[in-house]
Amino acid sequence: MKSYWEIMRELREDKDLKQKDLAAVLGTTQQVYSRYEKGENEMPIRHLITLCRFYNVSADYLLGISKNSRQK
Repeated sequence: MKSYWEIMRELREDKDLKQKDLAAVLGTTQQVYSRYEKGENEMPIRHLITLCRFYNVSADYLLGISKNSRQK
């Protein structure tokens, strides 16, 4: 099963976005977002919620718990 940071990167790259684009969505810096994608820092719940809404995916999908990306 993939880690959440791998899934974050795949979602970002699928939309042809840069780390700085997602950092702006989260209200943080590119450096902090980069650490999330590398798995160096754990992402706060508020950022998880924001990314799920931004990508329109479930938290289970983003966290690598489910292969189904659809929100319920």
